[in-house]
Amino acid sequence: MSSTIDSGIRCISSQHSVPATLERLETLLKERGVMIFARIDFSGDAARAGLTLRPEQMLIFGNPKAGTPLMQSAPAAGLDLPLKALIWEDAEGQTQIAYNDPQYIVRRHGLDPALAANLAAVVPLIERAARD
Repeated sequence: MSSTIDSGIRCISSQHSVPATLERLETLLKERGVMIFARIDFSGDAARAGLTLRPEQMLIFGNPKAGTPLMQSAPAAGLDLPLKALIWEDAEGQTQIAYNDPQYIVRRHGLDPALAANLAAVVPLIERAARD
């Protein structure tokens, strides 16, 4: 069950905690040979600064073979690449995952619609990390 909460942003609920969802997604991506570039723990960073934030983390990942053709066609596509998944706990305690819809990235940068397939392979992995 996904929804678009803002222009091009897809959001789905996860059955798992923020850390567990992130770990599940990272494992699924690595199993498919997708590179993990960074993990950002926003809530941990907030705590170190003396602030409070519900659990919120980001995973930055990609595959140069998939992303490079987009940037060759439109260098500014690098603003949306590598891909990101933002995972947070909402006010009701439910874990959410947000990511840019591959079709949105293609439209945003005026790319050939066929290039959306280069990014779409990770969507089922994001969905799988949220359930099972």
